[in-house]
Amino acid sequence: MDNTLLALAGTTIAVAGTLLSPILSQRLVARAESNRFERQERAATTQWAREQQVVELGKRRDCYVTANSGYRRYRIELMKYLWLVHKGEVAVESRTTLEDARHAMHASFAEAQMVSSDAVLAELDSMTQTLAHSDMRIMRLEEGNAVPEGSFEEIRTDLLRANEQWAVMRGAMRADLGVAS
Repeated sequence: MDNTLLALAGTTIAVAGTLLSPILSQRLVARAESNRFERQERAATTQWAREQQVVELGKRRDCYVTANSGYRRYRIELMKYLWLVHKGEVAVESRTTLEDARHAMHASFAEAQMVSSDAVLAELDSMTQTLAHSDMRIMRLEEGNAVPEGSFEEIRTDLLRANEQWAVMRGAMRADLGVAS
């Protein structure tokens, strides 16, 4: 009877193994497929994140180019206008040119506010205040109602000093873009 039970147990195990083998093998294949799918998913997510970083960097670079150009143009137009005020040769066209430069600078500043880092935004804010203060003093000088420290030479000196401030602003932009100095 012992041999019979042993044979019956062995047969039962063999039949169970034969019946369970396809199920176990299918589970192993499913697990391997699931792992492969997860690896592909992680790789795709990583690739997408890299592409997004490149796109964002391109947007910031374009924005900084526009802002850099707009601020420089406005400062140059302020200097030209100051010179015209000093010579007494202000014309409607020169005021229009200055206003166009001011509007372009404000438009580039508005765009930069949406994409720039805090460090760059602080420099842009500072430069905006400097240029707006210079513009106000030039207009007061033109009207003959100059403010203290609002003479031609003082405004001219401040606008020339703004070039140093512009260099700091440009440096912040370059650092934000990861450009080595």
